Amino acid sequence: MKKLLAALLALMMVFSLAACATAGNEADVPEKTDDQPTQTPVQTPAPAAEPINGVFEGTGYGMQGKIVVSLTVENGKMTKIEFVENNETPNVAKVANERIPAQIIEHQTLVVDTVTGATLASYGIMNAVKDAAKNAGLDVEALSANPYHAQPGPDESWTTDVLVMGGGGAGFAAAINAAQQGAKVILIEKGSVLGGNTMMAGAAYNAVDPEAQKGAILSKAQKDTLDSYLALDPKDPALKFDQFPEWEEVLTQLKKDINEFYAANKGKTAGVDMPGFDSIALHMWHIYTGGLRQLTDGSWIASDIDLARALAENALDSFKWMDSVGLNCAYGEGARLSTVLGAMWPRTHSFMSGAERIPQLEKVAREVGVEIYTETRGTELIVENGKVVGAKAEKADGTKITIKTNNGVVLATGGYCANPAMVKQYDKYWGDDLSDRTLSTNMGTNEGDGILMAMAIGADVTGLEVAQMMPSSSPVKGTMTDGIWGDASAQIWIDGKGNRFVNEYAERDVLAKASLKLENGIFYIIYAGFGDPNDPTAKLKGTDYNERVAAMVEGGHIWYGETLAELAEATKSPKAGVAPAFTEEALRNVIEKYNSYVEKQHDDDFGKEVITGAIDLEYIESTPGVGICISPRKSSLHHTMGGVRIDTETHVLDKNGNIIEGLWAAGEVTGGIHAGNRLGGNAIADIFTFGRIAGLNAAAKR
Repeated sequence: MKKLLAALLALMMVFSLAACATAGNEADVPEKTDDQPTQTPVQTPAPAAEPINGVFEGTGYGMQGKIVVSLTVENGKMTKIEFVENNETPNVAKVANERIPAQIIEHQTLVVDTVTGATLASYGIMNAVKDAAKNAGLDVEALSANPYHAQPGPDESWTTDVLVMGGGGAGFAAAINAAQQGAKVILIEKGSVLGGNTMMAGAAYNAVDPEAQKGAILSKAQKDTLDSYLALDPKDPALKFDQFPEWEEVLTQLKKDINEFYAANKGKTAGVDMPGFDSIALHMWHIYTGGLRQLTDGSWIASDIDLARALAENALDSFKWMDSVGLNCAYGEGARLSTVLGAMWPRTHSFMSGAERIPQLEKVAREVGVEIYTETRGTELIVENGKVVGAKAEKADGTKITIKTNNGVVLATGGYCANPAMVKQYDKYWGDDLSDRTLSTNMGTNEGDGILMAMAIGADVTGLEVAQMMPSSSPVKGTMTDGIWGDASAQIWIDGKGNRFVNEYAERDVLAKASLKLENGIFYIIYAGFGDPNDPTAKLKGTDYNERVAAMVEGGHIWYGETLAELAEATKSPKAGVAPAFTEEALRNVIEKYNSYVEKQHDDDFGKEVITGAIDLEYIESTPGVGICISPRKSSLHHTMGGVRIDTETHVLDKNGNIIEGLWAAGEVTGGIHAGNRLGGNAIADIFTFGRIAGLNAAAKR
């Protein structure tokens, strides 16, 4: 028993000492006792970490794809960021490309403010730098823990004659014209770069141009269309004259114009020597019929006849003014007219591209004295005694500004297609085809700010029930810039089985609705070069494998082949997330069938009114370096037809139809012109025509 007790005591002492040792390790200091002198523990220091030095790459993804950066690290500190690859649109991401790397280096943080209008590019750059920092072995968590946010400055007060809100085409037209009349003008733009959707839009401008038409040839299909207009019965219920009786006078005038044209060209033959035709009444008729739509509640919507007339009558003069400020506009004798997608008639003129025209407009605006401020968002209109006398605004850093005006304010803030929730809120046309996440072709700044500000002071709105969808957009991003196609008259649209499914010359909403019924809403455009609507018998000779085409192929936006067999094989590899795997037979069948319709100038399947673009397969397949493309496409939100109600002088009207003094509006912020569907090429004509009118009238109110 004594031996057992002794053993137990010994064992208890062992456990006790073990416990003390464990506690000492946790505290890194041995326990002090009365009979044990204090001792400093001996510790072996960890080897000092070598400071991080070197250049490291990282990858992120912006709006247009991959962003690759190189990050220089010196002694564990980020010292330099350079772009290795950056596919973002330069004019859109310019500020983000400059500011975000600089702020990351200055503040030694991986989280900074995004740049207005370039949000996705901003995140792409930050994520690329974060990836590079991770690859360098830096403490990413610590570098992300202290984000940098710009701080607002003291409140500011500005004074001017005219304030223009919005730096797109309408805003610049208004600002330049107001300044040319001697008014002091301030222009503010919400985005970090100027241009809005005008910078992103194509160079398609509709204008009635009799001199240009003289150099064209009226096709047989076009003459058939004119004959069909002569045969229209005003009593036909489909024309909806019972609801919109004012438009009957336009049809009457159109018939008169056509008959006079035929009389003047008696003995001439369409497709041979009969010149092209256009008139104000024809343009107006296309605006009316192109925009006449029934809404989901059974009601109908149509263009305001006075606004339609103002557009048709003034578009060519506005185009000439655009040429006078350096936008290189081609019009009159010798100008080549085309038919942009959804335009309904070859009256589309071309001019300087968006990437070029906005810098040119900015240059002219500054030359005439316009003060321009970017990253300055209008927040509220100031009303005194029933008149708009200025606005409140806010800079990107939160600095608040009060802008007082002697004359008033021009709203040119654009539409709201970058705000799909707002589109869905008012929609009475697309129904379940829309969601809060529907893709958009628009700049991210187009969120309806101007419309909401105007509504807040009692402005009337019209046409918010309909937003237009661009049927031929990127299936991945919604953008229009990464596909390739020609004139609407020469386009061939096919479904995933290789069959045509729609009249490619139809209005944009017709095209969009047809495409949305397809699997995943995706269709394919066959492209073999640009056709000539003035010579429908001219065959397309294919597309060279040039720098642009190569970039499209590499970017995953088109398939390309020098023969149909090569093209069919190429479609087995995914582009934009799809791989239809067309057969050579299917492609040949649809092209040859389309070619036969071009030859006889009659589309047996869909009644395409102006049909050109027969593809010369024999030439393409026998000529090295020349091929044919297919581009996958999908519909996305593109243009809002609704907005504030204006008169022909661009005054904003209240709900009683009265003018709101001191407030004008132009461009996509307005409604009433396009009704249920906008013709392709009419948007640019709209913004410059009414922007110019707004500027002239605002300046005159001094």
